[in-house]
Amino acid sequence: MKEYQTEEIRNIVLLGHASSGKTSLVEAMLFNSGITNRLGRIDDGTTISDYHEDEIARKFSISSSLLHYEWKNRKINIVDSPGYLDFISESKAITRVMDMALIVIHARSGVEVGTEFVFNFAKEDDLPCWFIVNQLDKEHADFDKVLENLKKTFSKKVFPLQLPVNAGVDFDSVVDVLSRKIIVYSKDGKGTVTEKEIPTDLKSEIDSLHEKVIEFAAESDDELLEKFFEEGTLSEDDILKGLKKAIISRNLFPVFAVSAYNNIGVKNLMDIISIYAPSPSESKPVKAILNKNEIKRKISDDDPVSLFVFKTISALHIGELSMFKVMSGSVTTGMDLVNVRTHKSERMGQIFVINGKDKKEIAHLHAGDLGTVVKLKYTHTADTLSDPKTLIKYPGIKFPDPVIQVAVEAKSRGDEEKISTGLQTLADEDPTFLFHYDSELKQTILSGQGELHLTIILKRLKQQYNVDVIQIPPRIPYRETVKKRGESKYRHKKQSGGAGQFAEVWMYVEPLERGAGVEFSNTLVGQNVDRVFVPSVEKGVKAACEEGILAGYRVTDLKAVFYDGKQHPVDSKDIAFQIAGKGAFKECFMDADPILLEPIYDIEVIVPEEFMGDIMGDISVRRGKILGMKSEGSFQKIIAKVPLAELYRYGTALRSMSQGRGFHRQKLSHYEPMPKEFQEKVVEESKKRKEEEK
Repeated sequence: MKEYQTEEIRNIVLLGHASSGKTSLVEAMLFNSGITNRLGRIDDGTTISDYHEDEIARKFSISSSLLHYEWKNRKINIVDSPGYLDFISESKAITRVMDMALIVIHARSGVEVGTEFVFNFAKEDDLPCWFIVNQLDKEHADFDKVLENLKKTFSKKVFPLQLPVNAGVDFDSVVDVLSRKIIVYSKDGKGTVTEKEIPTDLKSEIDSLHEKVIEFAAESDDELLEKFFEEGTLSEDDILKGLKKAIISRNLFPVFAVSAYNNIGVKNLMDIISIYAPSPSESKPVKAILNKNEIKRKISDDDPVSLFVFKTISALHIGELSMFKVMSGSVTTGMDLVNVRTHKSERMGQIFVINGKDKKEIAHLHAGDLGTVVKLKYTHTADTLSDPKTLIKYPGIKFPDPVIQVAVEAKSRGDEEKISTGLQTLADEDPTFLFHYDSELKQTILSGQGELHLTIILKRLKQQYNVDVIQIPPRIPYRETVKKRGESKYRHKKQSGGAGQFAEVWMYVEPLERGAGVEFSNTLVGQNVDRVFVPSVEKGVKAACEEGILAGYRVTDLKAVFYDGKQHPVDSKDIAFQIAGKGAFKECFMDADPILLEPIYDIEVIVPEEFMGDIMGDISVRRGKILGMKSEGSFQKIIAKVPLAELYRYGTALRSMSQGRGFHRQKLSHYEPMPKEFQEKVVEESKKRKEEEK
């Protein structure tokens, strides 16, 4: 491969809802450019992009793949991203480093919930977007309906640069609005092209669209607009300049018509990408932190070297493979850089350009290019590597909050360390997967974007580390508090020969407002208790709060006051007052009408309108309170508050109710008292658990 300069590079991400045909589109591009000698097929498991065992078995993308091809003296880097809702959040890292997004739409289904997610990801990173209406060879494919759907959902600036001539099972021709030609493709999948003139009955419509294209170009630049008013038209060079500006500024969202599976419309799309897609140097300046100041700068070879790691994968027999974008300067093998987060030095080992799992070593990458490097010791996803003399840092990536949690236990004793190591490696590879050991619940908790997401994680854990785990529901982190004032006078006395123990603590507790935590104070007067024992009593209170009293959950939202007591001149000591403080607090607590608080979560459920009734009914059954509804593009959003205890595997239930077209987000809102009948059940379960542990 030749060495490509920044202005010769194009970085494209394929985004879209599941089954819209992203992988088929990239396979057609690789075939047309000569990377492959036949079209890869998902059903046959022969695609370059979906090469993982799970992807081949399940027949959809689970992880994003980096690919590239050469076309018209341009190097086109492409990332094929997952569309299944459990894995779609990975796109958030990809949009950060790409220069344009192709959002693929199914010609029958139109805009779906995943389409809106990825459009918003691109919007957050100010990324230009093109819409690719795919699968126009399907029965009931409706380009016009999808086009209107796109305009209504996203922007009036959505505009077709291609139109299908004969959408449906015989689809083989598109109108190119820019050249005002009909392009006819062979139906054998080879992408062979012939051009035809536009027939008379279509000419006025296409001429009108072409005029609109010129207006988009003119409106993007004051000089071009003035020229357009003076001359009534623009030259081809002016149209190119203006359209690029409109695309980069998100003032134009072009729409194209293809059947990726049959390789129809794809070559024309590739031509237009090579001409109209922005190079890294033409894209908007990148935000960064330099010398504690926020700056913006263009991607250029002229600045000191820096790169941003946007994905980490674990490759068999190689170890960790880091995918990166060269943000400035040029990168060579053997170069020493500094990880700006860890401040540790990293040497750039072998640098590769890749197509799926196929790697080709390369010595040099210029600013704006994408590559991979092996065996970085201290670097993970969203890290910046920089020239040691000019430490620049690019912003991290905020991934969507998890929507599911499960607890896991080792199936075999002694595997705990291997499980922890494996989970850490998988979390480094996939930032949308989180895990931690919860010391309160005494469980290892896994968090992810859906049930299938965690299923794949645990399958990889078994494959790579040969360990089995058992999935169990996570315990709910209830809280204990009181409803009224409670008092106690507690005496601790122990005499067993020699020095004894003696302490007497007088205490009361009273409730505080929600979120106040636990307050401890003393109002001692006189000399009944030496003040040196106040910290001892506080230690006892804190220990009781951590252990829980009613059902073994942490105590919160109350005030404990140590107001008097008694001591012995010889037998009173620190441990005695700790025990007495703990005992007094427990008695106070049980005297103060104790209750359990349960965590309440804010949830947003996004579904097509026809499923609203079922979803709202289900939320009510889960003891939820519906707060409101509003439109979210072409979908409806239900806003509610639901107890966490009722949300276990909710995503699975939601997809079942919505035929796979619903999605939800959830986050902690607050704690509130449990209904009495549910509290009694939790207390009883706690007693049983304690009995079993004895």
